[in-house]
Amino acid sequence: MTTDPENDITASDDLGLDAMEAPSRPGEQSYEEKTAADLEAVFDVPVRVSVVLGRTRMAVSELLKLDTGTVIELDRQVGEAVEIFINDRLVARGEIVLVEDRLGVTMTEIIKPQ
Repeated sequence: MTTDPENDITASDDLGLDAMEAPSRPGEQSYEEKTAADLEAVFDVPVRVSVVLGRTRMAVSELLKLDTGTVIELDRQVGEAVEIFINDRLVARGEIVLVEDRLGVTMTEIIKPQ
């Protein structure tokens, strides 16, 4: 048995206190392995997926002059990765692909939250 003279705390190795785990707190990472089945409750929740090809800035006067067939120069190069957002949060980057007669996107990089 050991005693901490400063705080007058007594602990015993015989009680197995070292093996006890602290209760988990909200936001604390769990070390249990998760599977897709753990998310089953949210499978039907709709989310908005957006793919951003590029951006530009223009004055309202230029915007009002736009017409069918007008070309708008974007801030990206041909072949550069596009950004994939889910509910306005950047989650990945990818490449535009053609699937039959429709456009699609292939994820090439997953953005991990910080």
